[in-house]
Amino acid sequence: MASRPDLRRLQERIGYKFRDRMVLHEALTHSSVGHGQKGKGLANYERLEFLGDRVLGLAIAEYLFHAFPDSPEGELAPRYNNLVRKETCVQIAKDIDLGPHIKLSQSEALAGGRDKDTILADACEALLGAIYLDGGWEPVKALIERLWGPLVKDSAEIPLNPKTALQEWVQGRGQKKLPRYSKVASSGPDHAPLFVYEVRVDGLEAARGKGASRQAAEQAAAMEMLIREGVWDVRQ
Repeated sequence: MASRPDLRRLQERIGYKFRDRMVLHEALTHSSVGHGQKGKGLANYERLEFLGDRVLGLAIAEYLFHAFPDSPEGELAPRYNNLVRKETCVQIAKDIDLGPHIKLSQSEALAGGRDKDTILADACEALLGAIYLDGGWEPVKALIERLWGPLVKDSAEIPLNPKTALQEWVQGRGQKKLPRYSKVASSGPDHAPLFVYEVRVDGLEAARGKGASRQAAEQAAAMEMLIREGVWDVRQ
């Protein structure tokens, strides 16, 4: 197999040099590496992806809070959900050419793993988690603002009420039943809850969204369906 590009190039592209190279290697290691080999115990990016997802969420929330000082929560939520979507992380991963640096098992690599959206999105979030661990909040915040900044500007064009837009679209298709929302899960402490809601429309696959309130999660689910069905043309 061809060797992967030098990690120095990746660090130059993101503008951050790791002090602990091991955490960078961990962020780029897929769970397929060493899978099924006893005693390997190789660290992969799953824990860092968990951390990076939260780091990204906080950075984007803070960015939007200052970028749209007059917007209420109901307007910030759809912008936020669009920016932290897996699809957006895939776009960022491609922008920094992350795929060639991801360490995969031979079988996963031959199956095109470095081009798979799920792997790209997870590795992107893991990289953010690794930068946070290695350098703290300010470097990762600066990177997120630089990479996601153009998308924040694009988010100003997103229609601001996904639930209303979805309802109008459904009615425009001649359907009598309106979109139906239901709670899928909730987690987190009382001061920082996370809700997952699902929206169903007859004849379409359900869509899910998450948010800090029921309303935000329902809006996220509606937006997910609108984008998926091509009703909203939002850069991803």
